[in-house]
Amino acid sequence: MPFKFIHTADIHLDSPLRSLALRNNDLAELIGDATRQALVMIVDVCIDEQVDALIVAGDLYDGDQTSMKTARFLASQMQRLHDAGIATFIIRGNHDALSRITQELILPPSVTVFGGRSHSVDIAKGDLALSVHGLSFAKPHAPESLLEKYHRPTPDAVNIGIMHTSLAGAPGHDLYAPCKVSDLHGWGFDYWALGHIHTRTQHAGERIVIMPGMPQGRDINETGEKTVTLVTVNDDRSLTVEERPTSIAQFERVSIDMSSAETWREAAYLIERETAGARDQTRSQHLVARLRLMGSTRLSWQLRRDRDLLLAEAEQRAESIGNTWIEKIEIATDAPESTPVGSATADPVLELGELIRGDIIHQHGVRQAVQDLVKELRDDLPPEARGFSGEDEVAFEALVDQLLSEGSEDMLARLKLKAPEVD
Repeated sequence: MPFKFIHTADIHLDSPLRSLALRNNDLAELIGDATRQALVMIVDVCIDEQVDALIVAGDLYDGDQTSMKTARFLASQMQRLHDAGIATFIIRGNHDALSRITQELILPPSVTVFGGRSHSVDIAKGDLALSVHGLSFAKPHAPESLLEKYHRPTPDAVNIGIMHTSLAGAPGHDLYAPCKVSDLHGWGFDYWALGHIHTRTQHAGERIVIMPGMPQGRDINETGEKTVTLVTVNDDRSLTVEERPTSIAQFERVSIDMSSAETWREAAYLIERETAGARDQTRSQHLVARLRLMGSTRLSWQLRRDRDLLLAEAEQRAESIGNTWIEKIEIATDAPESTPVGSATADPVLELGELIRGDIIHQHGVRQAVQDLVKELRDDLPPEARGFSGEDEVAFEALVDQLLSEGSEDMLARLKLKAPEVD
């Protein structure tokens, strides 16, 4: 009789909104509730698939949660699993270690929350013997590998290890409980249920080692469909691995070539067509799109100058598509030059643009002024909203470059006289 379980991690329940671009109240409400709905979806999948267990490999919460509303919601979902005869195994990750709810919440007896010392839970189903090993973060930081603290495999059993780890490190993730994938393969467990890194990866080797990724993206840097991993331990002790979708809202970047647009109406049509195409490729209930307009078009000035009107147009057309949201519009178009810069009849705005791009924005005083403005804005924001300025000096300087470039183009667009609309 097979044993089935769902493996997930990094739910970050009630994670605060991190995108400054979520100005739409309805969109902010959707994303703000998405992590909860993802947990509901995970429980639904567990029940529909008639699994024996749910494994949560850390970061169920998003830090120092004190809301009893969150506690009641989590307890209700764990109770649903309990009523369905599904066991739950949870380890605390770096975010969970901060949470008071983790230590105070009373959960059903079918829920095992592993402590700061490794132990294992033995399970029998038919002729199958299984042993689930877990170890939680006792503190928010774990600078050293935890692998040696785990028990060795239980003889004659299918061994499943649960670990929250950054492995050898990943962009955008701090180093937590680092270890080598090769060491995990060599430990002897049949399956390693990992957590911490938000992108799904199955690490090839002798054993099955899976980082499931997060079940719900929270901003445009967590794009794509999100899933949980369904594992079946067959009667012959072989393992079958599948994915099941869980994301309610799916973030995607959508690039749109505006080169063929001669009128505002044609530009709006291109946006609608490409957004609808992205919606058709999206399996999640909602698409949250960041549009990037590219190409050479004589509308470039107008697109930049009337960005607010363009966003309103795009949002209206997205609404008509259904379950589609525009998170932001990035404009990277340029205007075709009909007259060489420097000639007697050259457009003075084009000449000013060349001067700005070639000289003014590279002056130290201009760059320093922009840097100071960004730092002042960043320092006035709460910690969870400061990520826009980058994780290091290189990323911060790249942001300044972007602001100088886009800011100058936007200024030039406002200087450009409005051309007559052509239908």
